[in-house]
Amino acid sequence: MLEGSVLITLINFTPNPELTVAIAMRQSRNLGSVKDLNLKEEDIIHLINLALQLGHYSVFEHISFTFAIEGISRSCSHQFVRHRFFSFTQQSQRYVKYENPVFIFPPSVKNNLEALEVFEKTLKTIEESYKKLLSLKIPEEDARFILPNATETKIVATANARELMHFFKLRLDPHAQWEIRKMAQEMFNLVSVVAPHIFNEENLKYFE
Repeated sequence: MLEGSVLITLINFTPNPELTVAIAMRQSRNLGSVKDLNLKEEDIIHLINLALQLGHYSVFEHISFTFAIEGISRSCSHQFVRHRFFSFTQQSQRYVKYENPVFIFPPSVKNNLEALEVFEKTLKTIEESYKKLLSLKIPEEDARFILPNATETKIVATANARELMHFFKLRLDPHAQWEIRKMAQEMFNLVSVVAPHIFNEENLKYFE
């Protein structure tokens, strides 16, 4: 039995994301064209902060970020896909045959030896049953019915910065479920490197 752990990669994003937001903000208050606008770093920071303070959040919709996410449970992905302004492509249990299924172990279970024994015993039975169904020529799309929410999944997700900040505000909250909170934190850490003046904890207060 294999245990999974979250792994997130920022595989693509809008080039010069903060400059793009700043240019969009300048255009909203500029009579002329901004196609050849040459902004200094202090101008970019000022325009980003101005957009936040004025609630001009539409300018953050011009930049997007794409993540490859591995090592989360189906339970977590069920929560994640409720964020309908993301675009998702998820690994299909219908077409993917799990030679060695990977499962996610909640910390509360791992920290309780008796609970861990129950959890592992159940997952082992499920894994054996899944493989048995496949050996009986049951198609993957039917054998998958036996797999639990603990089964690991992989997903590619894309969102603009406005939706990301909304997601972070909800899912970084201490009341959020532990797994999606951990996932959100790793996503936040990645985007804060490429757009630190947009993605920082102070700015979360602006987004509903």
